[in-house]
Amino acid sequence: MADGGHIVNVTSATSRVATAGVAPYASFKGGLEVLTRYMAKEFGERRIRANSIAPGPIRTVLGGGLSEEFEAVLAGQTALGRVGEPDDVGCMVASLLWDENCWINAQNIEIGGGYII
Repeated sequence: MADGGHIVNVTSATSRVATAGVAPYASFKGGLEVLTRYMAKEFGERRIRANSIAPGPIRTVLGGGLSEEFEAVLAGQTALGRVGEPDDVGCMVASLLWDENCWINAQNIEIGGGYII
């Protein structure tokens, strides 16, 4: 990676909110949050920033997609009353890559519309 680059790792809200049946997935994503902080520290001399984003409920095909019933449950658990769209996550990735945000480093940013707060 070139000096001055930026790493954006994708973790998950499951590293903060315990959900039965996803412990291996959540453990991996939690480890990726830790790795991101280490990357920020170890690559800092090269001005390489490393951050992670933790999407909450997002409308994707992961796990077979969302049924209407499950989507309603998830939407009810967010402060904004809806599940997120892929573009909601993409906007944050683009923002982190923007040179004007050059002081954001070693952070895990939740993108979940206020999921389970």
